[in-house]
Amino acid sequence: MEAVDLYRFFHAGEDETLALRGVSLQVHRGEMVAVTGPSGSGKSTLLACLAGLDEPDGGAVRIDGVMMSRRPEKERAMLRAAKVGMLFQSANLLEHLTVQQNIEFVQRLAGRVDRTQIAALLNEVGLSNRASAAPTTLSGGETAKAGVAVALANSPQVVLADEPTGELDVAGADRVIELLRNRARAGAGVLVVTHNPHVAAVADTEIRLFDGRIAP
Repeated sequence: MEAVDLYRFFHAGEDETLALRGVSLQVHRGEMVAVTGPSGSGKSTLLACLAGLDEPDGGAVRIDGVMMSRRPEKERAMLRAAKVGMLFQSANLLEHLTVQQNIEFVQRLAGRVDRTQIAALLNEVGLSNRASAAPTTLSGGETAKAGVAVALANSPQVVLADEPTGELDVAGADRVIELLRNRARAGAGVLVVTHNPHVAAVADTEIRLFDGRIAP
């Protein structure tokens, strides 16, 4: 994934907020990148632009050489489903679906369902015995691991994670970090937005944002 000179402005009446001010970065295959910075530094805005959930006002994002920016939302959604895995701090699971059905749903968005892969994913995250469980019955650690499985459902080339350890104890956080590191070792690019210094320490690269810019 490559982002070049990303700018994002927000307007409220006559006030203008510059959320991103010329941010450029790369996430290579096999690399785990941590994006850190204080609240309001632009981390969430950056993640939304990288995922194609929001359009930058300037600059561009490419995934595997394919332009994500300046496309209709339908095309961005298709590209996201095929190449990007999203892991949120919460709300990664649809509550009316079981754990397995959540993974199947994400695969259907990419046009295929591979139950052999789903079984392998559930085994990888340690939830084979919870495949038929509803999200509301999962513990915090199980919910996080199920979220990882959903993010990895389509073998994404890029995994984008937003504070994935924010609500976990140390053991749960370590397990999620291990799963993301394993995915990087398997050849994906992984970018994690985090306040957790341990996550930043185990990443290959740390990018610090401050006031919408990359800090030196």
